[in-house]
Amino acid sequence: MNLIGNWSYPTAIKFGAGRIAELPAACAQAGMTRPLLVTDKGLADLPITKQVLDIMENSGFGRGMFSDVDPNPNEINLAAGVTAYLEGGHDGVIAFGGGSGLDLGKMVAFMAHQTRPVWDYEDVDDWWTRADADAIAPIIAVPTTAGTGSEVGRASVITNSVTHVKKIIFHPKVMPEVVICDPELTAGMPKFITAGTGLDAFAHCVEAFSSPHYHPMSQGMALEGMRLVKEYLPRAYADGNDLEARAHMMSAAMMGATAFQKGLGAIHAMSHPIGAVFGTHHGTTNAVCMPAVLQLNAPEIRDRFRSAAAYLDIEGGFDGFCAFVQDFNDSLGIPRKLSELGVKAERIDDLVDEAVQDPSCGGNPVKLTKENLRAMFEASL
Repeated sequence: MNLIGNWSYPTAIKFGAGRIAELPAACAQAGMTRPLLVTDKGLADLPITKQVLDIMENSGFGRGMFSDVDPNPNEINLAAGVTAYLEGGHDGVIAFGGGSGLDLGKMVAFMAHQTRPVWDYEDVDDWWTRADADAIAPIIAVPTTAGTGSEVGRASVITNSVTHVKKIIFHPKVMPEVVICDPELTAGMPKFITAGTGLDAFAHCVEAFSSPHYHPMSQGMALEGMRLVKEYLPRAYADGNDLEARAHMMSAAMMGATAFQKGLGAIHAMSHPIGAVFGTHHGTTNAVCMPAVLQLNAPEIRDRFRSAAAYLDIEGGFDGFCAFVQDFNDSLGIPRKLSELGVKAERIDDLVDEAVQDPSCGGNPVKLTKENLRAMFEASL
């Protein structure tokens, strides 16, 4: 199969190995002349980042870069990024990296010319209409992991450094104008990042498929996304240079992020406060929380996962799917308990208080209360 394509859903996507070479054309398409590359600290000095900077410079787009981005980016990172953007006279953002670089990059483009604090644009009711849409700079997204799917998302997750609460900032124009998905850029990911990001994509698909809301298109993408992760994440984990597996995982990541327009649920309601308080890797945290959430939701999702298990060639219906999830985690080196990620039992009250207010709660098939969230945190510790 020739894994190259030009797609226009949910935005313009240039997919295939080697397509990072088309970055200059993407910049021109988005109307950029002096873009700022926004990435995270871990990527800043890697060869793939130098490659992109060289492509930018050799094509007359400069070499601007901002990389003071934490694994769970916050408003301090954002303010520094906006300053770098304005002082450098930039006219667009290339968001480059995993979820942190992509999320922060999108927010720099969004906030550079807004007049209100970022928290005023939280994904609550119609708060996004407070923004000056014409002031949002163009965005190109270049993912270097396969999990978050932020490259095809209309929101970013930003952590409040004071309260340690993750907030979802939404605006339709935060969707990148062009996405370049080049699996060669993901070949250097270490095993634990490959596993954690891949299971983030899987969690997006599982939760979208579990959500009770009506969205048949998302339901189909979620199901096929689960299949791609099941088939190709073990291959990418075993051999980081397996470009076929890397390509399919990049597709699964975008499918999961598109599918969760249908809703997320308790997995993300739990992992958001855990990540904000303890700085854990988001996808890995999702994977640890998933078994307890599946059991909570069992009365509402058992039948639909019976058909999903059949499609995924998993025997035993819903119970077989649950057994597969735990075995899959184990095979990818995922801890069985949150305590192994450094989560402390004495902070459960704080985690429960934040989780019950998380926007993801609205997509869970079973109503989330402090009582059942506490039970899942305790079961996962």
